[in-house]
Amino acid sequence: MSGILDTVNQRTQLVGQNRLELLTFRLNRRQRYGINVFKVKEVLQCPKLTTMPNLHPLVKGIAHIRGQTISVIDMSLATGGRPIDDLDNCFVIISEFNRSVQGFLVSSVERIINMNWESILPPPKGAGRANYLTAVTEIDNELVEILDVEKILDEISPANTDITGTILEELVEHLPAVRRVLVADDSSVARKQVQRAIEAIGCECVLVKDGKEAILTLREMAKEGDIYQQLALVISDIEMPEMDGYTLTAEIRNDPKLKDLHVILHTSLSGVFNQAMVERVGANAFIPKFNPDELGAAVKAAMPR
Repeated sequence: MSGILDTVNQRTQLVGQNRLELLTFRLNRRQRYGINVFKVKEVLQCPKLTTMPNLHPLVKGIAHIRGQTISVIDMSLATGGRPIDDLDNCFVIISEFNRSVQGFLVSSVERIINMNWESILPPPKGAGRANYLTAVTEIDNELVEILDVEKILDEISPANTDITGTILEELVEHLPAVRRVLVADDSSVARKQVQRAIEAIGCECVLVKDGKEAILTLREMAKEGDIYQQLALVISDIEMPEMDGYTLTAEIRNDPKLKDLHVILHTSLSGVFNQAMVERVGANAFIPKFNPDELGAAVKAAMPR
């Protein structure tokens, strides 16, 4: 199983082509789930877990892996299912989200599947606000759910969304006449985090759920008049259903009415390939999630003097 990700470093060419690779897995239930390979560092048989006092109820225990102490989260319990108890026959997906490394306890891990983001669709409207999905897709005539890991992590350890006082003061002091910011992110938690930080500055947010909705919204705004008189900048996630952030940025740069918009890519993905892709598609900045001061500094750099 450890060899399932041996070629992950050769997969970076998929980025920027509106493609991704999903690692599929199952929990206690028969339902299949998927996670982007770029967020996965390693897959291994569940190691010995150490329980500690005052652990969050969703954390099964602590594992010591390659010199690192990692919290292992029971993904079934975290998404409203029953806990995974058969630790001898389950797996841990070691992943990196939002600058932290954690393990996700799952019942089984299956395979890696190459897909186009256009095949990854938003959750059905009837799923409700309490669901843990960012997207769904179909593989082998079976529904695969892509979980909102940022929502799960925020429930365990909520992110601070407050910009430091001095940075906030400088931002408020130099606000331009145009104060609207378009925020594109498929995670409801991530959208709210960015919204709180941006609104604290005194700007208004236009919130959309993916790149496709973002480009359609921008083009509709451009029909109404000069986009630069309506919008100060775009803050976009990279991983999104139907159209990823790289493709969104490329679409903006290729549209004569939008091409000079300031675009900040704000993502839980990490890795050196991101900076190369930022330059390739023409984004102005790349910021790993979620540090409100760094986001504030990037917004300040984007605002016209």
